[in-house]
Amino acid sequence: MSRIGKQEILIPAGVKVSQSGATVTVAGPKGTITKDFRDDITINITDKMVTLNAKRNDKFSKSLWGTYASHIKNMMGGVVTPYQKKLILEGVGFKSEVKPARAGGGKEFNFALGFSHPVIVQIPEGIIATAEKNNITILGIDKELVGSFTAQLRALKKPEPYKGKGMRYENEVIRRKQGKKTV
Repeated sequence: MSRIGKQEILIPAGVKVSQSGATVTVAGPKGTITKDFRDDITINITDKMVTLNAKRNDKFSKSLWGTYASHIKNMMGGVVTPYQKKLILEGVGFKSEVKPARAGGGKEFNFALGFSHPVIVQIPEGIIATAEKNNITILGIDKELVGSFTAQLRALKKPEPYKGKGMRYENEVIRRKQGKKTV
């Protein structure tokens, strides 16, 4: 039995949850999220509750049960209050700025990360990104998209353990190494 999956999910005020086939749509004051789910789990939506049940009693269905419950909770939470992650860029000469995209619509990040060329990253739809000095803020209603895009940015220049240069999460602590000793 999944402890998370068997709990009833309370629908917050101002949020509408609907289902058509295998697609669940959650609409709220901040936007709308749509996600496709497999048919291994039955999703029952009432006026104020969402309940999930596994169709089969195999290991795969049980593993999806709690995962789908968490996805639906995160979707409801995102349309009420957007998810936010912050990155801090440390290092001499490291810069970040948000510019309009060169090709097509949207925006893109323009990074100076100590390479011989600028690093340009397209900002996906559904994400609001700001860069003030060396503080980068990623905001969006889809928790999965916000987390994966932030991890993609951090992977461009991971923090190194000797001087702490690179891109790190706001509350991340980098374990520092001592470095060379002189005789």
